[in-house]
Amino acid sequence: MVLENRVDVQADVPLAPLTTMRVGGRAARFVEVSDDAQFVANVADADARGVPVLLIAGGSNLVIGDDGFDGLAVHVRTRGIEITPDGDDVLVRIAAGEPWDRLVAQLVADGYSGIETLSGIPGSVGATPVQNVGAYGNEVAEVIASVEVYDRTTREYETIAAGECGFGYRTSVFKANPSRWLILAVTLRLAERSESVAIRYAELAKALGIAPGDTTKPIQVRRAVLDIRRRKGMVLDVDDHDCWSAGSFFTNPIVESEFAQGLTPGMPVWPTDDGSVKLSAAWLIEHAGFGRGWAIAPGANASLSTKHTLALTNRGGASTRDVLDLARVIIDGVHREFGVTLHPEPTLINCAV
Repeated sequence: MVLENRVDVQADVPLAPLTTMRVGGRAARFVEVSDDAQFVANVADADARGVPVLLIAGGSNLVIGDDGFDGLAVHVRTRGIEITPDGDDVLVRIAAGEPWDRLVAQLVADGYSGIETLSGIPGSVGATPVQNVGAYGNEVAEVIASVEVYDRTTREYETIAAGECGFGYRTSVFKANPSRWLILAVTLRLAERSESVAIRYAELAKALGIAPGDTTKPIQVRRAVLDIRRRKGMVLDVDDHDCWSAGSFFTNPIVESEFAQGLTPGMPVWPTDDGSVKLSAAWLIEHAGFGRGWAIAPGANASLSTKHTLALTNRGGASTRDVLDLARVIIDGVHREFGVTLHPEPTLINCAV
């Protein structure tokens, strides 16, 4: 299988154009795969030869160091969507390389409910279980039925049920073990109905003119989410440098409830299921003195988005070092002001903060 399905490998290929932040160096080796057989064969061959592997699909949650990647970068371009009735629901099996928001647009237009609040999120379907992507009160874990993988350790194909994926806030077993599995496909369980999921997020409910907890039409939810995300520079637009980012650069910190009691009155907090408290990273950044558009120096190549303090952006000529220098200043400033440490959300390759 390894020899029959391998694809020709290119040398010295720039990786920055494949990421939404548009920073980073070059790959020593590069291959683009369009089906699962090619995907598995090329990675298995690299594993057998001891060559490091970097997986790239949408490139939206990825920051690559300026020195690039001295291994094989695999660009995942697999495609395919299958919809199967299952009682009152449908099971939707999607190839890992399918663009996420294009999938959401199609399913909402076709009358399915369950992922409409996750509209506008860049990246691929295969990346969504890794981070357990979420937005506006919902996470993809709520609709994932199973994930099809190739286990690079056992060299076997598996289907992992949702309950075995270890989903948590922006995490999963796939994130905890980044070199073990190749995600080949994701199956979602959705409802075929004219009502959306319950809208839990107050900002979204207000935009829709409904009370938190109420429902409306999925297409209306999608439109409202896209409008909100555009105002925050969170919908990809090649001409808008506020979109030249990795999305939210920091996760919302989770702290012990006792610690939270000593924080600034009026700070937004959300209790979690385990008794700890989630804080707003955007609020912490802004109230530590880093407003929209803040940069280390006037005219710097990297700055906070002019629309949202949670996004670090490339203003057109930034290096990875520029972005990470900015991140370090913000991390230090928030910790100095509040005693809270921010952690990056994107995957950092050959670089660190």
